[in-house]
Parts: sequence; C-alpha cells; structure tokens
Amino acid sequence: MTASLSTPESRPAVILVDDDPAVAHAVQFSFDLEGLDVRSFRDAESLLGAGDLPTKGCLIIDYHLPGLDGLGLLERLRAADVRLPAVLITTNPRTHLRARAAAAGVPIIEKPLLTDALLTAVRGALTRND
Repeated sequence: MTASLSTPESRPAVILVDDDPAVAHAVQFSFDLEGLDVRSFRDAESLLGAGDLPTKGCLIIDYHLPGLDGLGLLERLRAADVRLPAVLITTNPRTHLRARAAAAGVPIIEKPLLTDALLTAVRGALTRND
C-alpha cells in the first residue's frame, strides 16, 4: 500500500467495500449528510491496492464480494496491521458466518439497510477509535 487515503481531520473516514453500486451510492450519500468522509471500493483487491489507510476511521465491508470475501479481506488487513474497527454487512447471514464474525470481533448489520443500524454501528466504532 503506497498511495495515501488519509482524510481531512474534520471528517471521520469511512472505508466502504461493496460491489453493489446502489448500496455504495446510498451509503455514501447518507453518510456524507452525517459529516462522514466515505471512500468506496468495489472489491477487496481495489482496497488492498489503493494505498495506506487512515489510522482513524471505520471499515464497512460487505461479506459477499467478488474474489476474496469480506472476512478474508479483514484477515488480510489485520495481517497488514490495519486496526480500524470494522462492520460487516450482508444479507441473511447464516450461523457459521455469525460465528466467524463474532470470532473476529466484527458486528454484522443485515441488508437491506432500511434502518439507521449501520450509521449507529459506525458512529460507535468511530467513538471507540478516537
């Protein structure tokens, strides 16, 4: 990771990895209104090749990504010493996925994102990351 994804100090960084453009746009739009700086990536490889991540912020990772899945991406980030708090988003998570996410210390927010649960989880993660 060489290029920098750092954000202005006044806006908390949210790194979103989701291959669905509609979800990415909706999250980016609503979080922008909340004063959050969202950077979107369509898959794990795009994020891994993007450069250095901010030291403060939050990751939102879709579980169902092309190539490496969301928890695999998180494992790679942790192995690279990225310690940003993370939230996993997915549709209808099964028991084994819930167990894997719990073991990784990552909350799951279920799609469709119809409530403010994702924003609440991200705000909580950003507070813990200060």
